[in-house]
Amino acid sequence: MTKRALISVSDKTGVVEFAAQLQQRGWELLSTGGTFAAISSAGIPVQQVSDVTGFPEMMDGRVKTLHPAVHGGILARRGTAHMDELRAQKFGTIDLVCVNLYPFRETVARGAPDGDVIENIDIGGPAMIRSAAKNHEGVLVLVDPADYAVALQQEVSPAERRRLAAKAYRHTSEYDAAITAYLEGTSDELPTKLPQHLTLNLSKTAEVRYGENPHQPGAIYRWGQAHGPVIDAQVVAGKPMSFNNYADADAAWNLCQELAAQEEGAVCVAVKHANPCGVAVAEDVRAAWERARDADTLSVFGGVVAVSRAVDLNAAQAMRGTFLEVLIAPQVTPDAVEWFAEKKPDLRVLIAGPQTNLSVLDVRPLVGGFAVQERDTRPWSDLCPEVVTTRQPSEQEWADLRFAWGVVKGARSNAIALVKNGVTVGLGAGAVSRIWAAERAMTNAGDNAQGAVLASEAFFPFDDVVRLAASQGVRAILQPGGAKRDPEVIAACNELGLSMVFTGSRHFKH
Repeated sequence: MTKRALISVSDKTGVVEFAAQLQQRGWELLSTGGTFAAISSAGIPVQQVSDVTGFPEMMDGRVKTLHPAVHGGILARRGTAHMDELRAQKFGTIDLVCVNLYPFRETVARGAPDGDVIENIDIGGPAMIRSAAKNHEGVLVLVDPADYAVALQQEVSPAERRRLAAKAYRHTSEYDAAITAYLEGTSDELPTKLPQHLTLNLSKTAEVRYGENPHQPGAIYRWGQAHGPVIDAQVVAGKPMSFNNYADADAAWNLCQELAAQEEGAVCVAVKHANPCGVAVAEDVRAAWERARDADTLSVFGGVVAVSRAVDLNAAQAMRGTFLEVLIAPQVTPDAVEWFAEKKPDLRVLIAGPQTNLSVLDVRPLVGGFAVQERDTRPWSDLCPEVVTTRQPSEQEWADLRFAWGVVKGARSNAIALVKNGVTVGLGAGAVSRIWAAERAMTNAGDNAQGAVLASEAFFPFDDVVRLAASQGVRAILQPGGAKRDPEVIAACNELGLSMVFTGSRHFKH
């Protein structure tokens, strides 16, 4: 019995060549619409599906393959009474289904009207894919041009058929998830609210040697069609990224971009174990890097660095004496890339694209589930800072308070940031007590605490941080406010001659 293949694809990559090779191997070809036109125009014998069903395409193409001649030919179990039923109806088998679906996601992404989006919900395609995948013992199902070569083998093993079937069901499930997200009023698997049901449509985008530790397998996944500045970054020099590199680079880049949006100069963020360890703003990248490095030369060793502007050769050469794991920037000049490749071959140098089409959800694993929230993206411009003390911050202190607020927001709670003249001089993060975080920041700062400002991501339950800060020469403090003892804290500031600003916005980060 001659084998028949039904080919109907939106992504026509390699489909004409594939059809030609099938035909050369003696397959009969069935097709529809644009795929039929592409194959036939190449001079390859192909039959319209409507000739097999006996019915023309109807309703602007909404109905063309939904017919027993198609689905009977796909679903009939070979070697059973199903074959007698097919012959009684004068239907033939369909032994290969090569289908990929209407470009629904792409239609949503380009901002098409709702009517166009709805018309790009494929019905016949998923039905044929699922039918073929169910009957994969007798039918090859192809949803990816990368698998065309498999079908051209002399024999396709049962294990390979099962793999293709699983891939087909994944293809349709991801498609359904995109449609569900759209109809729920969200944006192609990037929810703008917290839905009753949340589908985590993840696809592997990068291999890593292992996870956080060598005994843990790990990989990097993309959520639906989401853009990830780090996972999509171009590695232009250095070794492959590790699991921890991705995590730290993501933290560094996100904080760098948030600060860059509110600062006029070049921003440099150094991160170690997902916490900032040196952050600075300056006129150019080299100066910003040198200030961030000198803020904590011990912690920056082996760290990850993000900068907000292009890295040129001058800035690259300033990094000569410091061991870094990753550098990520919006641009790296060719001579800088060449220099890094020669002088720092272990440094992973990444170029990140613009931050577009980002997920608004922050998803964190729990045993048996996930904790989900909207990402903390509140900018400084969204606040109404209120000076609650007699002393007003100076102009420079206001600038440093704003900068410190951005930095401390990117640090793990409990967190304290000390800033002076646009550079962090002391950081305390991840402490179980706020006073311990402050003590760590003061120790880190040493004499540089004199004249600095302090920011806290959450309110002060007591006045102990104020008194410690004043003893080290801190001149202004920024915190959310809202504690029962706010009056005592404010009174301590007035007693010690400090300025205090309430933001009304807490920024826990666990």
